Amino acid sequence: MMKNFFSKLFDQKLRSRTISYLLVIIAFIILQLMSSTGSLSSLLKSLLVPVCCYTVAAIGLNLNVGFSGELNLGQAGFMSVGAFTGICVSGMLASMITNPVLRLIIAIIAGALIAALMGYIIGIPVLKLQGDYLAIVTLAFGQIIKSIITNMYLGFDENGLHVSFVENKVTLASGGKMLLQGPMGATGTQRIASFAIGIILILCALTIVYNLIYSKSGRAIMGCRDNRIAAESIGINVANTKMLAFIISASLAGAAGALYGLNYSTLVPNKFDFNTSILILVFVVLGGLGNMTGTIISTTVLMLLPELLRSLQDYRMLIYAIVLIVIMLVTNNAFLQAKAAKLRESLIKGKKGAKLS
Repeated sequence: MMKNFFSKLFDQKLRSRTISYLLVIIAFIILQLMSSTGSLSSLLKSLLVPVCCYTVAAIGLNLNVGFSGELNLGQAGFMSVGAFTGICVSGMLASMITNPVLRLIIAIIAGALIAALMGYIIGIPVLKLQGDYLAIVTLAFGQIIKSIITNMYLGFDENGLHVSFVENKVTLASGGKMLLQGPMGATGTQRIASFAIGIILILCALTIVYNLIYSKSGRAIMGCRDNRIAAESIGINVANTKMLAFIISASLAGAAGALYGLNYSTLVPNKFDFNTSILILVFVVLGGLGNMTGTIISTTVLMLLPELLRSLQDYRMLIYAIVLIVIMLVTNNAFLQAKAAKLRESLIKGKKGAKLS
């Protein structure tokens, strides 16, 4: 019975899913053991939650770019929406919900929903078109969101929310609290994010994406990516199908942003600029389009590498750039890919031969 269970887990269809789950769970156990024994440095501890956040955002972007075939350059914008939504929701609920874990979960859900709504609004006109319009619109969206939050002053007191733009004209009653302070962003935020919730969020993201990929809707998404005309000819609504992938990608970025925002006491809007969107895209491309396990590994390595090389000072970014180039050359080398495919086939044949014997 156990043999059949493990054979199902590692069959050709579920192998990548199982490896992704195991990789995340084993990493969590190892890091928790290292933390409990005091062998994990304070620098690495400070990077655990951000790595989880960027991993979730990259998984969402991989669904959009790798499976749907649409280039999204506004993932940082959706993270920004989720981050400041989560911070505001957590700040407003602080007096009513004292349990930080429950408040964090509510903030993450709120960030995901608002980011999904933004994705839906953007996707309505754009996903009906062909070409690179989505990339252009999402790029503009990221810049617009950053500009809006930079000029927004938001406060909360017993009378409700108070909003002002450009100049701070918010007047609060006694006991009120400023949630957003224009260019200064969110300050004085209670840090309630945790590594355990980050790991759970990664597992939830993997579950959502893998279940979608192996469903009827997932096959329709990949069909629209491969041949739009053929998909339309058999009755698939291409715009709605691509919209589904785009909304899920945006919601995952929003959830990641909420967790990220509640990991810092101060967060400025400039953190989520165009460079952050490109960084997440780099994680996806280097990990492999459509490869969730590769995305997790590439995000973790590329997030940790600059900090681990910080002791080298002037040379760390040079080494980081060289590593990026080497990874890109290796992952796109036809000879190495052919060798890897042959090795995979020989391992599969070896397993089948062992079963027959």
